Amino acid sequence: MTAAEHHIVPRQPPSSGSSGSAGSSDSTGPTGSAGAPGDGGGTPPQDRRRVIRRRLITLTIIVLLIGIPAGYLVISAGQSRRSGKDKEAEAAAQGLREDWPSGMQRRIFELPIPGNAIGVQYYETNNWKASRMYVKFRTTSAGLDRFLSGMGTGRAALETGKVTIGERDIKITGWYFGPGVDWAGTVHKNKDPRPTQNITVNMTDPAAPVVYVVSAATP
Repeated sequence: MTAAEHHIVPRQPPSSGSSGSAGSSDSTGPTGSAGAPGDGGGTPPQDRRRVIRRRLITLTIIVLLIGIPAGYLVISAGQSRRSGKDKEAEAAAQGLREDWPSGMQRRIFELPIPGNAIGVQYYETNNWKASRMYVKFRTTSAGLDRFLSGMGTGRAALETGKVTIGERDIKITGWYFGPGVDWAGTVHKNKDPRPTQNITVNMTDPAAPVVYVVSAATP
């Protein structure tokens, strides 16, 4: 085939669409990358006032959660102490009751008062520390032995000249433990929650001893 027979294809001019797309691709790249920060890609720093306010609110909540229960316990304890003192003062004002303690009271405070006891007096006080039963009665020599053995002790435990009732209980009861009387006493201790009894006996008349007892039980 001769050169004359070759078909000559005319050069096509560049289309406007191709140049536009090329220009578009060249422009979108820089424009998109430049606009990224403006589209929210970064996180702006929190406002300092908002952080401080949030911390203060959290601290206030913690203080309230801890402080309110603690304050309630303190107030309750104070009320219990005042209530206990009021009850003791009321009992002291009323004085010993001329009667026998109930069967339940005698069992709780472990006071086996003999059946032949006379002049029985008692009263009970309660507070947040302990409950106390104060009892006084006159009995016979055999009745004293029954009373002591019923508590788990005996006459041999009584120490001559010893008064085991404390000053606090003396002020509450008004009992007298001064000179001129043949006193004998003992302390019968038990493990909690069983009561402990402070026993003092007027042995001036051995045939008719007068028994004073303070039985204290810790709740």
